[in-house]
Amino acid sequence: MKQVRLFRKRFLPDETTELKDDKVLSISKNMLITRWEVLKPRDDIANGISAYFFDLGVKVSKVFNADGQLVYWYCDIVEPQIDDEKDTYVFYDLLIDVLIYPDNQVKVVDLDEFADMVEKNVLSNSLSIKALRRTDHLLQLIYSGRFNTLTDFIDNAEKMAVHA
Repeated sequence: MKQVRLFRKRFLPDETTELKDDKVLSISKNMLITRWEVLKPRDDIANGISAYFFDLGVKVSKVFNADGQLVYWYCDIVEPQIDDEKDTYVFYDLLIDVLIYPDNQVKVVDLDEFADMVEKNVLSNSLSIKALRRTDHLLQLIYSGRFNTLTDFIDNAEKMAVHA
């Protein structure tokens, strides 16, 4: 598998972080799957597997605690920027996140941060509209019982990684 460089670009706080310790499990034209450990130690979560869906502008993460139990599915709304020549992927975090807990409770978070960045013109009008449409599309998948069309990719990658 080719070597790629992954970056997370945040608007709040304004920072770019290279995800140099993320292990790429799978890569294709429309998707990238990684396994990762938390960047900073936390009591509630320890690691996970993420799938970046380029065409949907969504990163879906299966997040585990230190005992290997599912804590939640964490979905970031993102804007991918891909440089094929440099094998570099930058994912702009568009601030809106959706969490799905094991009991199927759904929680949309950080809308206040999103509103603040829109109000301060940090996020352009077109990027803000993309973020809202992507969130709506993701919620439609969840509410219609089709979230597994995204999570199946992660579950399959997880099984393959265990058997590798």
